[in-house]
Amino acid sequence: MKTGLKSTPRAAEMGVHATGHGGDPRHLGHLLGDALRHFDGRVLALMAAHPDLPLALSNLAARDQISAAHIHLTRHLPAAGARASTLAQSAGISKQAMSDVLDQCEAWGLIERKSDPLDARAKWVSYTQTGQLWLKAFTHAVRKAEIELRDEVGEDVATVVRLGLEAYAHGY
Repeated sequence: MKTGLKSTPRAAEMGVHATGHGGDPRHLGHLLGDALRHFDGRVLALMAAHPDLPLALSNLAARDQISAAHIHLTRHLPAAGARASTLAQSAGISKQAMSDVLDQCEAWGLIERKSDPLDARAKWVSYTQTGQLWLKAFTHAVRKAEIELRDEVGEDVATVVRLGLEAYAHGY
């Protein structure tokens, strides 16, 4: 690489630092999806080992019972709560799919749903005490996974990736 940025041995082996010349035949969307699955998998593994997470939730995380939809919910539900319809829109999934995830998270004791005080037709979703522990473990795991990513690919590459993804995601 001419930039002097650090490349991992796996990246060099796959040719992903090459630009269109015999590199990995997968397109950028594949790589983004692979990276997200890898990152989320690492977050779940770290959550499973978090000392403050109740054992039942730790076991769910360790046994791959938590799906991308559950992670989406955790990413998009603010600590103060939100409307269920807003969560679905923010997560980019249907209201029915969000309702299914909320049903499961409510059964696990992570969230509670109440009537929205401003619109009785809408449901307000908020974390329970157990859910607050879940959110704390999630936040801690994300920070640690980001540090691990920086250690793996180097500070310069991690910074460029973050800036590029921010520009791409918010440029529309």
